[in-house]
Parts: sequence; C-alpha cells; structure tokens
Amino acid sequence: MSHAKLSWCNPIHWLALGFGSGLAPKAPGTFGTLIGIPAVFLLASLNWWEYLLALVVMTLVGIWICQYTAKAMGEHDHPSIVWDEIVGYAIAMFALPVEPLWLLAAFVLFRIFDIWKPGPIGWADKKLSGGNGIMMDDVLAGIFSAVILHLGWWLSGLLG
Repeated sequence: MSHAKLSWCNPIHWLALGFGSGLAPKAPGTFGTLIGIPAVFLLASLNWWEYLLALVVMTLVGIWICQYTAKAMGEHDHPSIVWDEIVGYAIAMFALPVEPLWLLAAFVLFRIFDIWKPGPIGWADKKLSGGNGIMMDDVLAGIFSAVILHLGWWLSGLLG
C-alpha cells in the first residue's frame, strides 16, 4: 500500500479493501465483488428481514469505513476500496436462492450496472461525495440487479 496513512493493522482499512481483494492489480472491483459471494453465503442463513437489516448496517458502516479509508489514502474513491462492491453484490442477491445460476447472474448483472452506471447509478457516482458517493452507486447497482433478478425468478416460476 503506497499511502503512509493506510495500514493493514487497521481493521477499518482491511474491511474497506475487501480483505485485500481490492489490491488486485487489474479489475479490483471485480475481485471485490467475488468477496461478496462468501458474504452472501453467510447472510443466507438469515431470514429475509434479518438479511435486509444486515444490508442496512453494512451500507451505513460502509459509508463510514469507505470515507475513513479514502481520507487516509488521500483520494475520493480509490479503486482498491471495494467494500461497496461487496455490499452491492449482497443487495443483488437479496432473497434469491443461493445457487450457482443465481450467484452468477447476480455477479454479471451487478458488474454490468456498476461499470456502465446508467441513470441514477451514474448520477449518484457523480453527484454524491464522501462515503455516500463511494457506496450509493453500488447500492443502486445492487438494487437494479435485484429487481431484474426477482423479475426473472418470478417469470421462471410462471413458465416452469
């Protein structure tokens, strides 16, 4: 880590960097999203409202840890900060079966929305600052993904 204020001994930095996944030399957001998969397996043991509460807590804590780490790094939204991807992916998987097809579909959709940033996702990325700016585009990308996935799940039940 190139910034003197950033430390592996600091658990806040460790979380913000996705347990080190954000330090991947290429596509750190994708590697951060991969860390979301075990997070989803942990959350899957919760009922839907406990999962939702966990997402709210992860988002609120994420606003703070991402802001704290960005400040230490001296950069608004350094690519190695990937807690937002972990949370966004967990949102994409909200109340869906934790099965390979859904895990992969959520991964692909979330990454598409996170990279392309259409509509309100792009607005949040450009207009919000601090920890809110870091987190909210990924929260919205997760919500967009979840809506499409739930629609697909519902349609698959009608057709199958």
